[in-house]
Amino acid sequence: MSFSFASLTERERRMAIIGGGVAVALLLLGIILPLNRSVSRAHARVEHKQADLAWMRSVTPQLAGSGSAVAQPATQESLLVVVDRAARDAGLGSSLTSSEPSGAGGLRVRLDKAPFDILVGWLARLADQHSIRVESASIDSSGPGLVSAAVVLRTR
Repeated sequence: MSFSFASLTERERRMAIIGGGVAVALLLLGIILPLNRSVSRAHARVEHKQADLAWMRSVTPQLAGSGSAVAQPATQESLLVVVDRAARDAGLGSSLTSSEPSGAGGLRVRLDKAPFDILVGWLARLADQHSIRVESASIDSSGPGLVSAAVVLRTR
């Protein structure tokens, strides 16, 4: 069974050309353009993250220089009490889901759907006012401006 474009009637040739054009248009509109948009969005995200990284690197010396004086804890309260009170004072009481000891002088804290800016401010105040440092942290996005965090805190 041999197929030749020349053996088709004029009407069949026209339909084949139109069908080929439609197939190319569908391929272009259905696959290539959405793929191109996805790549463009990924490039924009990378550029945004690179700008954020550059900003973070530019303010690192300022932040490192401002933390030279370490305040001594005002009371002899337990780490759990200090962290819980500070979280509630910062407005993170509803986000604080669990606290459990983590070795000597350590506390593992879990926060869900906490505003990122408030969380960072709270951790900075713990370091400045109570000499509590962040030993490790895992922070994941849980919505616009909200994060879920697992933080291990330790007294200095």
